[in-house]
Amino acid sequence: MTAPRVLPAPHGSPLDLGGRTALVTGAAGGIGRACALRLAAAGAKVRAVDRDAAGLETLAEQGRDLAGTVEPHVLDLTDLDAAELAAAGTDVLVNNAGLQLVRPIEEFPPDVFHTVLTVMLEAPFRLIRGALPHMYGQGWGRIVNVSSVHGLRASAYKSAYVAAKHGLEGLSKTTALEGAPHGVTSNCVNPAYVRTPLVEKQLADQAQAHGIPEERVLSEVLLQDSAVKRLIEPEEVAEAVAYLCAPQASFVTGTSLVLDGGWTAH
Repeated sequence: MTAPRVLPAPHGSPLDLGGRTALVTGAAGGIGRACALRLAAAGAKVRAVDRDAAGLETLAEQGRDLAGTVEPHVLDLTDLDAAELAAAGTDVLVNNAGLQLVRPIEEFPPDVFHTVLTVMLEAPFRLIRGALPHMYGQGWGRIVNVSSVHGLRASAYKSAYVAAKHGLEGLSKTTALEGAPHGVTSNCVNPAYVRTPLVEKQLADQAQAHGIPEERVLSEVLLQDSAVKRLIEPEEVAEAVAYLCAPQASFVTGTSLVLDGGWTAH
């Protein structure tokens, strides 16, 4: 059976998510906060998920005057059953939450490795699993997985993070293949280093791992492989997420939107 033709919105039309419910994980700061505010500005009712209650309250205050709403939802994503339940009834799912530890493999704590994989791979699987029945039922859905350049390339001392992001890429592609007949797209957004607390914390960790002063970490480690010698801003990533939710992106699925300043051009 031939699928119905999807007509794009007029060129340059703004993103309109009025009447849609979006869920964003890791929403209390960084990329997650920027995504929550961007989707709420487009009219979405945003479920802002994070374990940081104070950060969520600040986010809700920032989103008070937007076209949509921001609803704080305190949740630790290691509670996988609760994560799956939280995703029920969502039209847009943004899997963003993450954590990082920089250590050589032989010194990497196994419990931390397990937690990273739980939060950054197993929780997205459970969230997708919880969101798909509603998306399939209405014939429309958008899943955006905030991956990383480390979903496409590896770096030393980041075994858990790189493993989780590579797994997320595969999960996203599988979701795209299964979701396509139901009007659901699934994509990754792959930024290089973003100006977030997670990256700022890495400066000290990387300095210890590489044995160099913190002031040299940004230029000699973090930005070494980037042609554009700056950090990307959270709002830039949020715009990429918004694009993937737009009607103009209805044919974009199963792929990775790379925002890496030329890193993977090498």
